[in-house]
Amino acid sequence: QVQLVESGGGLVQAGGSLRLSCAASGLTFSTLVMAWFRQAPGKEREFVAGISWSGRYTDYADSVKGRFNITRANAKNLMYLQMNSLKPDDTAAYYCAGKRGAITRSPETYDYWGQETQVSVSS
Repeated sequence: QVQLVESGGGLVQAGGSLRLSCAASGLTFSTLVMAWFRQAPGKEREFVAGISWSGRYTDYADSVKGRFNITRANAKNLMYLQMNSLKPDDTAAYYCAGKRGAITRSPETYDYWGQETQVSVSS
């Protein structure tokens, strides 16, 4: 059974940092493109960052470029999102997702999803 479990969310003040983790099981993690998405109340789910199976290639939404960093540790079946200089606009439920093939920004193209971890940034 495929399972993705996010952790590391919480409440932080603007300008602070958080590191999200995504633990994978039941799949060949090292062959999958992985990504982070987020969804704020009343808004559509949006792409945050993606990473190729090797970790060599990454992609970031313009809104987080230069502040967030996505990495993965295939030997541990883990993916991370280091979030720095957080803003109130970053407040959302964050999801990790996986797929085969290339990094894409559309959530409909991802096959595997975690439950969510909540990030709240106060001003």
